[in-house]
Amino acid sequence: MELIKTRDALAEAVSQLSQSDFITIDTEFIRESTYWPELCLIQMAAPGVTALVDPLADGMDLKPFFDLMADESVTKVFHAARQDIEIIYNMGGLIPHPIFDSQVAAMVCGFGDSISYDQLVFRITGERIDKTSRFTDWRHRPLSQKQLDYALADVTHLIPVYEHLKAELERENRAHWLKEEMDVLTARETYDPHPEDAWKRLKLRVRKPIELAVLQHVAAWREREARERNVPRGRVIKDDAIYEAAQQQPKDTQALGRMRAIPKGWERSSTAAGLLGAVAKALATPKEELPRLPKQVHAPEGAAAAAELIKVVLKLVAEREGVAPKMLASSDDIDRIAAEGENAQVAALSGWRREVFGEEALKLLRGETALRFRNRRIETFTPVKEVVSAN
Repeated sequence: MELIKTRDALAEAVSQLSQSDFITIDTEFIRESTYWPELCLIQMAAPGVTALVDPLADGMDLKPFFDLMADESVTKVFHAARQDIEIIYNMGGLIPHPIFDSQVAAMVCGFGDSISYDQLVFRITGERIDKTSRFTDWRHRPLSQKQLDYALADVTHLIPVYEHLKAELERENRAHWLKEEMDVLTARETYDPHPEDAWKRLKLRVRKPIELAVLQHVAAWREREARERNVPRGRVIKDDAIYEAAQQQPKDTQALGRMRAIPKGWERSSTAAGLLGAVAKALATPKEELPRLPKQVHAPEGAAAAAELIKVVLKLVAEREGVAPKMLASSDDIDRIAAEGENAQVAALSGWRREVFGEEALKLLRGETALRFRNRRIETFTPVKEVVSAN
C-alpha cells in the first residue's frame, strides 16, 4: 500500500473514511529524545477503506486529518488512546470527539487489566499479529512493505474488535460506563498540564514549607525549559537534582557545584542560571505565602483490616460483573474508603463505580453486609439483626 504524501490525496481518503459512522486510528511516533512526540505515521481504517499517511512528507498539510478528528458524526476508535490524543492535541489544537478506547472498553467487558492490542485481537478474532516490526524507527524512509503491513494491521484488526466490544457493552447495558471514562480521556486539562503543577509528578521528599516552595519552582522551571528546548525532562536535570536543590537551596554556582546530583561543570552552563533563578524566586517568597505541606493522613485503628475485607468485596464484585478489578477501584481508593468511609473523595464512590462496587464497600463498613465462607466460596450476606426485648 502506498503512503499518502499530499494534502489532496489525504483529503480524498478523508472523504471516503468520513462516510462511515466510525473509523479506527493509530499513530507511530518517536519521543525518546524529545519532549514532544514526533509524529511519523498515521494509520486509519473503516469498513472497506484504509489509509496510511506520511506526516513527514515534504510540504505535507494535515488539515484534512484534523478536520476528520473534529467531525462529531464519526466515532474515532483507538486502542490505549492517550498518547495518540496527546499528539493530535499538540499538533492540531483539538481533542478528537467522540472517541472509543478499546483498551478501556475491554476492561469494562472483563478482558483483564490493560490488555495489550495483540492479545485483545487474538481473543476476539483468533488472529495473530506479527510484532517483528514493533521497534521500527518510524522516522526512517522508505518504510518497507513489511513495516507498512504491520502498521496497517493495527487499525484493520481494530474494526472487528470495536464491533465486538460495542455490541458487548450494549448487551450488558454498560455503554454509559465507557462514556464516563471517555469524558475524562477527552478533557482538555488531561493534555494541557501547567508547568506550575509539574511538582505533582514528583515524590514529596520534603519536610519544610520552604523546601516545598523550592521543589515547586525548580520543577516548573525544568518543565518550561524542557518544552522550550523540546528535550526530555531528565535531559535538563534529573529528578534527584530537584530533590537535592529543595534541600540544599543553592544560592550561587559554588553551592550548585557541590551538589552530588549535578554533573561536574554543569553549574557553569547557561542552563544552571535558570535553576539558580528558580531557587532564588522560591527563597524570596514571604513566609506567610509559603505552600503548606500536604497533611499526613493517619488511618484510624482497624482501617488496614477493613481494607483487606474491601479487597475481597472488590474481587467478588469484579467476578460477578465480569469486569477488571482495576476498573472498579485502585489500591488508593480502597485504603481511603477503609479510612474515611463515605467521606472518601475517590473515583470508586462516584458515577457507575459507586453503583456497582462503592455501595457494596460502604455497606460492609456499616455492618449492613458481611462475608462468609460457604460451599467452598466466599460470599456476602445480610446478617440477621439481633432483637433486644425489654423486660
